[in-house]
Amino acid sequence: MTTYKHTQIGYLMLVVTLAVLALFAWIYIMASAEPPSVDSGPNFAITAIMALILFILASFATLTASVDENCLRIKFGYGIFTKKFAINEITSAQSVKNHWYYGWGIKVWFWPYMCIYNISGFDAVEIIMRNGKIYRIGTNAPGELEAAIKQAINT
Repeated sequence: MTTYKHTQIGYLMLVVTLAVLALFAWIYIMASAEPPSVDSGPNFAITAIMALILFILASFATLTASVDENCLRIKFGYGIFTKKFAINEITSAQSVKNHWYYGWGIKVWFWPYMCIYNISGFDAVEIIMRNGKIYRIGTNAPGELEAAIKQAINT
Protein backbone atom coordinates (compact mmCIF):
# COMPACT_ATOMS: atom_id res chain seq x y z
CA MET A 1 0.00 0.00 0.00
CA THR A 2 1.49 3.33 -1.09
CA THR A 3 1.24 6.00 1.59
CA TYR A 4 2.71 8.81 -0.53
CA LYS A 5 3.06 9.41 -4.25
CA HIS A 6 3.96 12.63 -6.03
CA THR A 7 5.03 13.39 -9.60
CA GLN A 8 7.06 16.46 -10.45
CA ILE A 9 6.88 17.67 -14.03
CA GLY A 10 10.04 19.04 -15.63
CA TYR A 11 8.51 21.74 -17.80
CA LEU A 12 11.88 22.83 -19.18
CA MET A 13 12.56 19.26 -20.33
CA LEU A 14 9.14 19.15 -22.00
CA VAL A 15 9.89 22.41 -23.83
CA VAL A 16 13.31 21.11 -24.90
CA THR A 17 11.74 17.85 -26.11
CA LEU A 18 9.13 19.74 -28.15
CA ALA A 19 11.81 22.06 -29.55
CA VAL A 20 13.96 19.10 -30.62
CA LEU A 21 10.89 17.43 -32.14
CA ALA A 22 10.13 20.64 -34.08
CA LEU A 23 13.77 20.81 -35.25
CA PHE A 24 13.66 17.21 -36.47
CA ALA A 25 10.35 17.87 -38.27
CA TRP A 26 11.88 20.95 -39.91
CA ILE A 27 14.92 18.92 -41.02
CA TYR A 28 12.65 16.31 -42.63
CA ILE A 29 10.52 18.96 -44.33
CA MET A 30 13.58 20.72 -45.72
CA ALA A 31 15.08 17.42 -46.86
CA SER A 32 11.91 16.46 -48.71
CA ALA A 33 11.71 19.91 -50.37
CA GLU A 34 15.02 19.36 -52.19
CA PRO A 35 14.92 17.88 -55.68
CA PRO A 36 14.91 14.09 -55.54
CA SER A 37 18.22 12.35 -56.01
CA VAL A 38 19.21 8.75 -56.53
CA ASP A 39 19.35 8.05 -52.80
CA SER A 40 16.41 10.22 -51.71
CA GLY A 41 14.15 9.11 -48.91
CA PRO A 42 14.45 8.91 -45.17
CA ASN A 43 17.80 7.81 -43.83
CA PHE A 44 17.23 5.01 -41.33
CA ALA A 45 20.32 5.79 -39.21
CA ILE A 46 19.41 9.46 -38.82
CA THR A 47 15.79 8.58 -38.06
CA ALA A 48 16.90 6.06 -35.42
CA ILE A 49 19.24 8.60 -33.81
CA MET A 50 16.47 11.23 -33.76
CA ALA A 51 14.05 8.75 -32.19
CA LEU A 52 16.65 7.77 -29.58
CA ILE A 53 17.27 11.43 -28.66
CA LEU A 54 13.52 12.05 -28.28
CA PHE A 55 13.14 8.85 -26.24
CA ILE A 56 15.91 9.92 -23.83
CA LEU A 57 14.56 13.46 -23.49
CA ALA A 58 11.03 12.20 -22.81
CA SER A 59 12.42 9.76 -20.22
CA PHE A 60 13.41 12.69 -18.02
CA ALA A 61 10.24 14.78 -18.30
CA THR A 62 8.84 13.69 -14.92
CA LEU A 63 10.11 12.34 -11.61
CA THR A 64 7.76 10.32 -9.41
CA ALA A 65 8.57 9.60 -5.78
CA SER A 66 6.47 7.11 -3.84
CA VAL A 67 6.75 5.83 -0.29
CA ASP A 68 5.19 2.75 1.26
CA GLU A 69 5.93 0.79 4.43
CA ASN A 70 8.86 -1.02 2.76
CA CYS A 71 10.42 1.24 0.13
CA LEU A 72 11.04 4.69 -1.20
CA ARG A 73 10.87 4.46 -4.98
CA ILE A 74 11.73 7.01 -7.62
CA LYS A 75 10.91 6.74 -11.29
CA PHE A 76 11.91 9.00 -14.15
CA GLY A 77 9.38 9.44 -16.94
CA TYR A 78 7.68 6.25 -18.02
CA GLY A 79 10.01 4.06 -16.00
CA ILE A 80 13.16 3.60 -18.06
CA PHE A 81 15.10 4.50 -14.92
CA THR A 82 13.92 3.55 -11.44
CA LYS A 83 15.62 3.39 -8.07
CA LYS A 84 14.43 1.74 -4.87
CA PHE A 85 15.56 2.44 -1.31
CA ALA A 86 14.58 0.08 1.51
CA ILE A 87 12.95 2.06 4.33
CA ASN A 88 14.79 0.01 6.98
CA GLU A 89 18.12 1.13 5.42
CA ILE A 90 17.30 4.87 5.60
CA THR A 91 18.57 6.54 8.77
CA SER A 92 17.42 10.11 8.10
CA ALA A 93 15.56 12.37 5.71
CA GLN A 94 15.84 16.14 5.52
CA SER A 95 14.61 18.83 3.13
CA VAL A 96 17.53 20.63 1.48
CA LYS A 97 18.28 23.10 -1.31
CA ASN A 98 20.58 21.98 -4.10
CA HIS A 99 23.13 24.42 -5.47
CA TRP A 100 22.45 25.58 -9.01
CA TYR A 101 25.66 23.95 -10.23
CA TYR A 102 24.50 20.47 -9.13
CA GLY A 103 22.41 20.49 -12.29
CA TRP A 104 19.49 18.30 -13.26
CA GLY A 105 19.26 14.64 -14.17
CA ILE A 106 21.11 11.78 -12.53
CA LYS A 107 24.40 12.91 -11.08
CA VAL A 108 27.17 11.57 -8.89
CA TRP A 109 28.65 14.48 -7.00
CA PHE A 110 32.10 13.96 -5.51
CA TRP A 111 32.32 16.77 -2.94
CA PRO A 112 30.34 16.04 -0.86
CA TYR A 113 29.97 12.50 -2.20
CA MET A 114 26.32 11.86 -3.06
CA CYS A 115 23.97 10.83 -5.84
CA ILE A 116 21.43 13.36 -7.06
CA TYR A 117 18.17 12.60 -8.87
CA ASN A 118 16.49 15.80 -10.04
CA ILE A 119 14.51 17.13 -12.98
CA SER A 120 13.64 20.70 -12.05
CA GLY A 121 14.19 23.32 -9.39
CA PHE A 122 16.54 23.22 -6.43
CA ASP A 123 14.38 21.67 -3.68
CA ALA A 124 15.24 18.13 -2.66
CA VAL A 125 15.08 15.64 0.18
CA GLU A 126 18.40 14.25 1.31
CA ILE A 127 18.38 10.71 2.64
CA ILE A 128 21.27 9.09 4.44
CA MET A 129 21.53 5.33 4.36
CA ARG A 130 22.88 3.01 7.07
CA ASN A 131 26.00 2.42 4.96
CA GLY A 132 26.69 6.19 4.92
CA LYS A 133 25.66 6.80 1.31
CA ILE A 134 23.85 10.06 0.67
CA TYR A 135 21.13 10.56 -1.95
CA ARG A 136 19.20 13.67 -2.91
CA ILE A 137 15.81 13.32 -4.53
CA GLY A 138 14.51 16.43 -6.24
CA THR A 139 10.89 17.38 -5.63
CA ASN A 140 8.67 20.44 -5.71
CA ALA A 141 7.03 19.21 -2.46
CA PRO A 142 10.03 18.55 -0.17
CA GLY A 143 8.12 18.89 3.11
CA GLU A 144 5.58 16.25 2.09
CA LEU A 145 8.20 13.78 0.88
CA GLU A 146 10.33 14.30 4.00
CA ALA A 147 7.29 13.73 6.26
CA ALA A 148 6.29 10.57 4.36
CA ILE A 149 9.79 9.11 4.63
CA LYS A 150 10.07 9.95 8.34
CA GLN A 151 6.65 8.45 9.00
CA ALA A 152 7.65 5.23 7.19
CA ILE A 153 10.94 5.08 9.12
CA ASN A 154 9.18 5.46 12.47
CA THR A 155 6.53 2.78 11.88
